[in-house]
Amino acid sequence: MILPTTYMGSAEWYRQFLANPSTVQIEVMESFPKQTYRNRCTITTPDGPLTLSVPVKRADSKQLTRDVEISYQQRWQHQHWIALVSAYKRTPYFDYYADFFRPFYEQETRFLVDFNEKIHEVIVRLMANREPGAKNQEQRLITTVDWAGQDLEQAFGNGQSILDILFEYGPESVMKI
Repeated sequence: MILPTTYMGSAEWYRQFLANPSTVQIEVMESFPKQTYRNRCTITTPDGPLTLSVPVKRADSKQLTRDVEISYQQRWQHQHWIALVSAYKRTPYFDYYADFFRPFYEQETRFLVDFNEKIHEVIVRLMANREPGAKNQEQRLITTVDWAGQDLEQAFGNGQSILDILFEYGPESVMKI
């Protein structure tokens, strides 16, 4: 199965990924489509859904997703972290998991796909009740499928981030998706 890279992907994206993770290939060789879940996610807040976007340096229509760089001209990391704290601080697992996510909002990562992959690894390890940073058994494969013309919302549900489930159910998240 081939899936696009995502920033804190949706529950449906993770449902598809977890169905058979050893066969999943993450697409990074496509032309980077703008305004997609490759660099944004939607979290649930007390005031309703909130979309968080990772700003990227100017990407032209022929730039490969693997080459897209994150922009740090704005204080997006601080804004995203405050949004995550506000949205999830009262959930059962936020206090336990917060320290696994905080570094992503304190350190810079050059490429979007690397940033997404590191967060993905943490999410999968927490859902599997394993400490992030343990030896990664998953193989990252580069493919050549073009998701640009496809409706990701249709393919991956309403886009609500897996964090909604992870912070609420912790290691039981895998049974909730």
